[in-house]
Amino acid sequence: MQIKPLLIPFAFWALPVWAQEQPLSAIDWLAVQRNAPPVIMAPPAAADTPIAQSVRVPDIEVQSLDAPSAGGVGLLPTSVTGLPPTLWQGSRDTDLIAALDALQMRSPSVPALDMLLHTLLLAEAETPSISTGDAFLRTRIDVLYHHGLVAPAEAMLERVSPLTPDLFDRAFDLALLTGSDEALCMMLADSPNLSRDLPTRIWCATRSGDFPRAMTVYQTATTLGQLSDLDTELLLRFLDPEYSETTTPLRPPVRPTPLQFRLFEAIGEALPTTPLPLPFAVVEVTGDSGWRAQLQAAERLARAGAIDGNQLLGVYTEQMRAASGGIWDRVEALQRFETALNTGDPGAVSSSLEKVWPQMRSAGLLVPFSNLFAIRLQDLPLSTRAQEIAHISGLLSNDYETAAHALTTSADPRLAFLSAIALGQSPTSPPSDVPHGEALALAWTGTVRAPEDLTALPGQNRLGEALLIAIQRFETGASGNDADVTEALHTFRAFGLEDTARRAALQLAILDMEGARR
Repeated sequence: MQIKPLLIPFAFWALPVWAQEQPLSAIDWLAVQRNAPPVIMAPPAAADTPIAQSVRVPDIEVQSLDAPSAGGVGLLPTSVTGLPPTLWQGSRDTDLIAALDALQMRSPSVPALDMLLHTLLLAEAETPSISTGDAFLRTRIDVLYHHGLVAPAEAMLERVSPLTPDLFDRAFDLALLTGSDEALCMMLADSPNLSRDLPTRIWCATRSGDFPRAMTVYQTATTLGQLSDLDTELLLRFLDPEYSETTTPLRPPVRPTPLQFRLFEAIGEALPTTPLPLPFAVVEVTGDSGWRAQLQAAERLARAGAIDGNQLLGVYTEQMRAASGGIWDRVEALQRFETALNTGDPGAVSSSLEKVWPQMRSAGLLVPFSNLFAIRLQDLPLSTRAQEIAHISGLLSNDYETAAHALTTSADPRLAFLSAIALGQSPTSPPSDVPHGEALALAWTGTVRAPEDLTALPGQNRLGEALLIAIQRFETGASGNDADVTEALHTFRAFGLEDTARRAALQLAILDMEGARR
């Protein structure tokens, strides 16, 4: 059964809010689940009857139909997300940037809010009415980048024309990681004012085959002291291979830029991506650096919601394990489990499930695993422990509501409590061993109402701001302030995101029960 959005009236309106139920499925690289969170569209204020006081020909601004404003660029249209085009319009961009800065360096604690945040960042919407240039777009790109969504961020910038120097620098960093920097180098050759970064100019001159120009820029920059010590040495080795062969390897930087990363690669000293920030993991997903590096990168990106479970499974099953211990044990456990599941032997499935579940838990991948396999486990006659895992996995999966119907009368009070939340019902008193149980129960008890400071925001065309605040509150609640968990869930429910609220609540409780929340 598909979850229906709640119809909750705002205090100042007689009409109920409403939500579209389009599934988010248009973008391959976004880990989009089939039952997307329904989101409200605020009804417009009634317009007064227009009365002309004079006749005047208005000024007309001409713009290409396929050239969206920089601030309003996005990948997911309203028809896909259900988000209103006025998502950000009533907000100050400085307020939105401050809210996003808090979420930039780490992902939300549960995958359901990863998906909501990524959808907000990728949505097509009008620019904030009070804004300064493209600062808000730059922040959206930065958050996508730090969360590992490199290809979507790059695709967004491809829709901006013309690029400002700040946006060009971001686009160039993204292109270096995806290997598509040649087009931007050509753009820079045509418009040199797009970047004042000298290493970028040297790299692009070399890419075009203009080695004399690249060396001239390098020599001038070093003479004037315009390069860092690391860039000076890296670029010299890049431009002079014979010199590079006679020197000792460079010490790897802790946080290289994408260009420094590519320069290390070009001089034969490629950096491993595992200790580097998440965006660098996208380089390894292709498998060019070996299967182990590809596995590590895929796991990192899956944990952050930057790739979906099917992509992760494809990497896991690409070949047979090459060693034992660590990630290789996880690969073997997953492959044995999938084989057992395909045979349909309940005994083999039970045994392999009991082994693969702790492996997925230790890697922080219980939700992707559940989305892949939970529905196939529900009707199998499994062992006691395997059956318990199957129930928990079902509640973590996209089909959590289907799984919950079989658990409403469960003898396990934890499963009975969680099934009530999964079905949107008011739960009984939570068992003491359900983390955040009281806060979750309160979110589905009594009248659903957003906190007073957020209630009016959608009507002011500030829905996006309200949702960012709710995500932040959920995070503080997950860290110990349970009242904020209840407020955040009330906000999602009041604004029509019932599916998001249920997923977030189930994931918070179960991942904490399993000791698997990041």
